[in-house]
This record gives sequence, structure tokens and C-alpha cells, in this order.
Amino acid sequence: MIDIALLGFIALVLTLGLKRPFAWVLAYIYIDVVAPQKIGWGIIQSVPVSMIAFAAAFGGWLLLDNKQGSRFTLRQGLIALLLGWCFFTTQTADFPVEAATKWAWVWKALVFALFLPLTLRTRLRIEAAVLVMVLSISTIIINGGIKTALGSGGYGALSLLVNDNTGLYEGSILSTAAIAVIPVALWLARHGTVFKPDRWVKAFAAGLIFACLLIPIGTAARTGLVCIGVLGVLMLRSAKRRFLYAALAGVALLVAVPFLPQSYLARMNTIADHEGDESASTRVQVWNWTLDYVAENPLGGGFDAYRSNKFTYETRTVIGEGNNRTIKSEVVTDHGRAYHSSYFEMLGEQGWPGLFLWLLLHGLGLWQMERIRWLFGRRKAEGEEGTATWQWGLATALQQAQVVYLVGALFVGIAYQPFIFMLIGLQCALWAYVRRTEYRPAKAQFRRVAPEKPAAASV
Repeated sequence: MIDIALLGFIALVLTLGLKRPFAWVLAYIYIDVVAPQKIGWGIIQSVPVSMIAFAAAFGGWLLLDNKQGSRFTLRQGLIALLLGWCFFTTQTADFPVEAATKWAWVWKALVFALFLPLTLRTRLRIEAAVLVMVLSISTIIINGGIKTALGSGGYGALSLLVNDNTGLYEGSILSTAAIAVIPVALWLARHGTVFKPDRWVKAFAAGLIFACLLIPIGTAARTGLVCIGVLGVLMLRSAKRRFLYAALAGVALLVAVPFLPQSYLARMNTIADHEGDESASTRVQVWNWTLDYVAENPLGGGFDAYRSNKFTYETRTVIGEGNNRTIKSEVVTDHGRAYHSSYFEMLGEQGWPGLFLWLLLHGLGLWQMERIRWLFGRRKAEGEEGTATWQWGLATALQQAQVVYLVGALFVGIAYQPFIFMLIGLQCALWAYVRRTEYRPAKAQFRRVAPEKPAAASV
């Protein structure tokens, strides 16, 4: 029954695309985020819904859609360069079979991020893409938030829509994405036009944000706690009443702590003492190994190059309480451990050239969103409220989401995460839209201007 419902919904959206080809772009966003083919149990798993929507989105834009206003930006060029470099390193990868498996989904994420801004040429399309992205990931987040509130959860124990620990269904990745989506959801609740910001929309946004904050608790992901702190600081920058906002956040934290599970608090304590946690200690060793590896292989080893690592390290665990505390040391030998950091993931797999392109891509995004904030913030300060505030708000939300991602990426290997590359695509679209609608150079005047006639004398 689930398969029929999912296939029926996808078929309905694809049918709507015959009238409005842009609907196919939205269909692919939904399928790529939610992965309905993993939710079903029967026929939907044998139907290549992702590839069908992918081909429909590209074919519909190429053959049927109006391309007036489409712009190719510098950052799309960087995505194309990164795509080409990843293809090159895949051909020379240390582990060709594993590299080909990862390349099979990475290239689609990069190509779609390169393609998406070309379709988002109006405000309505930009908002529609943002709305579908938020609603799609909220399908996963609300499910996890409800289960967390009911007492289900724990590190590696929170059951989501599918029995799969990859992509957005992995705890640390979902925690990072859930916190990153909060400012974007707030923007929709304030400036949305598809669903106008009435009390029902704001109530849903409040519930979604609460569910987003529950995800790091349900997954016991330390990365999520760090991301919450970073987002709280970022939102102070745009808050009108900063001291009131900070005070309310502090009170909310004090009220929430007694209700947090002891298992969650114990795991959060390992942030300060990584030597007592094998997972955290392993990350440090993998990072050191990666630096040594690229010293000999500056162009990287291709996807999954980490499989060749092997190292020995010592962990220290405190046993007992009070005066009876003792420290137990244990020597651990490990091999084939993942990077657990997007920065080291890019460095180990794509070398220094790939890391440079990736950092430049994100650095330009932060700068472009700041430029848009400055442009419309200046107008706001001069009293020109109008409809221009939606650009300022969206630029702020996308910038905050990107900073949260970049901080979370320090501890999670999500360098090629499709959802994050969709956010990059939104940034490129917003930048192109603002450049097209706001920066209009004066055209040269070649015609001769007629002299003004003298005014008639008054009687």
C-alpha cells in the first residue's frame, strides 16, 4: 500500500510537469532528499524513480522550459571544475571499485547543483525550490522528532523512515542538516508567498524548528550540539533585540537540561575529553594519517582512499567516582576508518586542488550572500522596506545554513552531500537573480537629444 501511495504521488507530480516542466525539478528535489524508493518494500524499489525524475528535469528544461533570465555564474563554473577533477581522480583512484560506487551518486549531486540555478529565474521558482526542500527534509525530521519526544532514540538507535544509515538518514548528517534548515524555515514563515505567513504557517514552522532541535538529542550526535550553539550565535547578528534573545535562549537551555537523557549528557561530555572516547580518538588519528598521505600524494587518492589507513593509538577511560577514580589505558589498532571530516575527506580524496576548489566554492558563497545582505540592508536602513526584504532575509538564511554546515563538516564526512549542494544551487540562483534585477548598467545613448523649447510667457 505504501508503494502504491508513493508511486501515485510521484506519478501525479510528473504528470503536472507536462503542463509546467519546472515541476519535474521539484520532483527530483523531493526524491533526492526523501529517497521514497527506500521507504517502500515492493515494486517501488525496482522502479528507477530518481533517474526518471533526473532525466525529466533536464529534458524538460532543455526542450520545453523558457530560458529567459537564466544565468551561468562563477560558482557554477567552480562546481563544473570540481566535477571534472573528481572524475579525473576516480580514474586513478587507489580503490577503483569503491571509488566508482561513490562516483555514481557524487556526479549527480554536482551536476544537479550546477543545473538547478538555471531553472530558478524568478522569485516564485526560488521560493518553490526552498519550500520543497524544507518540506522534504521535514518528512524525516518530524518523524525523528516525534520518536525522540516519545523516548525513542540514542546513539545509533533512533529509527527513522528507513532502516538505512547513509545520507540524510545517518544521525550526525541529519543533525547537521536539521539545524542548518532552521533559518531557511524561518524565512519561509516570514516571507513566503506560496503559503502566506498566517498563524497556521507560523505554528507549523515552530513545530518543525522544535523537531529540528530534538534531532541532535535523538541521535546523540555531538555535531548537532555544536551546530546549535553556532546557529544561536549567528542569529544574534540579525536579531533586533539581541539581549532579550540571548536571555530567552539561556532560560530555555536551563529548563531543557533536566529533561535530557543521561545517556545524551554522558556522550556530550566526551566533547571536552576526546581521549576517553574511541570514536573521537580515531578521528584525530585519521586526520594525522591524511596529512601524511597527501604529503606523498598531493593530488589525492580518489574516493574512499581512507581504506588504506592503519594506525595504533592509546585511549584513556576514567573508572569509578570520587576518590576511587582510576584511569584505564588501552592500546587500540585500527584500519580503514573514514575521515569523519569533510575537509580531510576532500583533502585525502581530491588532494590540494580539490580542497582548494571546494573551499573557494564555499568562501565565495559566504561573500556573495554578505554582498546581498549589505545591498538590501542599506536600503532597509534608508527606510526602503518594500518587497526587497525577502532577498535580504533569504541571503541571511542561506548564509547561516552554510556556516552551520561548514562547522558541522569539521566532524562529519559530508563534503558531497546532495542536500548541501542544493543549498549552494539556491545561493547561485539568488545571486544571479539579484545581479539581473538590481545591477543594470546604463545603456549608451547614441541618439541626439532635442533641445528643450522655451516656456511660453504667462499672460
